[in-house]
Amino acid sequence: MADWYRRDGDLIALTLHIQPGAKRSEIAGLHGEALKIRLAAPPVEGKANAALLRYIADLFAVPLRQVELKQGAQSRHKVIHIRESQVDPATLLSEQ
Repeated sequence: MADWYRRDGDLIALTLHIQPGAKRSEIAGLHGEALKIRLAAPPVEGKANAALLRYIADLFAVPLRQVELKQGAQSRHKVIHIRESQVDPATLLSEQ
């Protein structure tokens, strides 16, 4: 199992490294023990965090209310929790 995610029942915890201000939002592979995501949102006034949560909700095919930023609101290193998704996080890397 990868170091960048954990599944516990219907909860998935992701460890992410975020690069805001990119040309487009995309998965950029692994960055140490985190999944690197480039975000097409500027790191100002919570815009990047809001865009990240929407992007993760889309990736995992869940409503936004099931995605929660648990750690790293002011940091590039973040922990996100997703509830009740049928998407396997390991498939995200193979879709690059």
